[in-house]
Amino acid sequence: MSLPYANPDAPKGGRIVTGEVGGFDSLNPHIAKGSTPWQLRFLAYESLMGRNWDEPFSLYGLLAESIEVGENRDWVEFVLREEAAFSDGTPLTVEDVMWSYETLGTIGHPRYHGAWNKIASMEQTGPRSIRFTFNEVDPEMALLIGMRPILKKAQWEGKDFAASGIDEVPITTAPYMIDDYEAGRFVSLKRNPDYWGQNVNFMRGQANLDEIRMEFYGDGTAMFEAFKAGALNSSREFNVEKWDTQYDFPAIDSGDVVKSVIPHERPSGMTGFVMNTRRDVFKDWRVRDAMMHAFNFEFINETMTGSKQPRISSYFSNSVLGMADGPAEGRVRDLLEPFASELLPGALDGYALPVSDGTERNRGNIRAAIDLMEEAGYTIADGKMVGPDGAPFTFEILLQQGSSEEQSIIDLYTQSLERVGITPTITTTDSAQFKERTTNYDFDMSFNRWGMSLSPGNEQKLYWGCEGVEAPGTRNWMGMCSPAAEAMIDEILNSQSRDDFIAATRALDRVLTTGRYVIPIYQWNISRIAHAKQLKYPEAIPIYGDWIGWQPDVWWWDEE
Repeated sequence: MSLPYANPDAPKGGRIVTGEVGGFDSLNPHIAKGSTPWQLRFLAYESLMGRNWDEPFSLYGLLAESIEVGENRDWVEFVLREEAAFSDGTPLTVEDVMWSYETLGTIGHPRYHGAWNKIASMEQTGPRSIRFTFNEVDPEMALLIGMRPILKKAQWEGKDFAASGIDEVPITTAPYMIDDYEAGRFVSLKRNPDYWGQNVNFMRGQANLDEIRMEFYGDGTAMFEAFKAGALNSSREFNVEKWDTQYDFPAIDSGDVVKSVIPHERPSGMTGFVMNTRRDVFKDWRVRDAMMHAFNFEFINETMTGSKQPRISSYFSNSVLGMADGPAEGRVRDLLEPFASELLPGALDGYALPVSDGTERNRGNIRAAIDLMEEAGYTIADGKMVGPDGAPFTFEILLQQGSSEEQSIIDLYTQSLERVGITPTITTTDSAQFKERTTNYDFDMSFNRWGMSLSPGNEQKLYWGCEGVEAPGTRNWMGMCSPAAEAMIDEILNSQSRDDFIAATRALDRVLTTGRYVIPIYQWNISRIAHAKQLKYPEAIPIYGDWIGWQPDVWWWDEE
């Protein structure tokens, strides 16, 4: 037995070496402080239960050998596997689990606080069992609570967990351990030959590679050159034009590097330039709408990708959960009608992103942008957009160092904004400063990605909930506080049928998209991976197909 997309007969050995743009100054991905390689959160830790990426939201026992839930899902009880152990050989205990949940829920990253606040009690009910009782009705909690990373309590005794940085190498139960690293340069994870779970069915065909290594570079150009030179042996390409025209180097020609296209069925999510409504410049939706009209997507897409990548049209586009064209109908309309007075234009009557004529001047949309700014109280004076006080309208765009693609897009965008009489300030910071500023929402406009799944749930509150307007470290970069959005999330969490669930998600999508918070760019509806010919992946592709493109859990090395 194994997961349906894993190869239980995959050989062990080999290595994968990938590149990242930026740097890091911490090895603890579970706190708000510092910048951490994002992969560590997934590769270096385990939870009580594990995801099956071939189903929207199904969990299987990992550190827990069994799970029992109350009739109304008001409590859940886990029994730990007797053989579960940390990489130093010490056994996993209920005490470790309880300490992990409380620590993460109180002083860990804010993404863990919401679930902790829904726990009425946490108690040990046996030598290897632990029960969580919830203080509110939330059917998803019985699953979500099984997905928290488990840490070793003894490692952190006498230390400030929330302040941990680069010197504390975590001891975990995961199949991979941090073996070597240099701050801002590289991290190497080695497979633990004594990994406790290698005979657990869930893990068969996973953790096949002996080493997972991440190299860090100042920009995307340097990283791509390193891949061409053989310093990296796997590269995920986001730009289809580059994929078609620049992957013609000798290693490709000889067959030592192969190009793989991996499909997936998950929503597009949202990728683009987010406007921070905490700042006065973007409080008015008409100003945000003007910024979207000035963004000449059709021209930018042709310049960047040869028009080969479709635009993200909403937060759940490319899936059954995405909002439909035209007016809201049926159950979707019923859910939104009570909030009609607060909804922005288009939520009920229909909305689509601005479309330009494809030319560089974008005359029609530039005129529309100026009209929207005038409606919001701004005027053109001596070629500059100014407010009622005569002060020029301007704002800062915050980018991360090395983000060459976003920089190229912004260069084209600022040319369009100049036609509206607006000259923004572009600020580029290193990864640590970027993390610090975005964690505290210290920006006007910046670039971000929100991944979406086919099973949206409690995480949506972390993304769009009103609490995130003030609380640092959430995904609510735009600073939105919408009773309609929060009500739709509650409907998602408490839906009693698939039809209601889909309707609630489509309704949420309408609220988010018509909020005009993010200027979307193009989507990636397939994954393009160039990799050493020895790196293999299973023929069976899960519905989250691109997941196996950037997390090498089920890849293996075939020397032959």
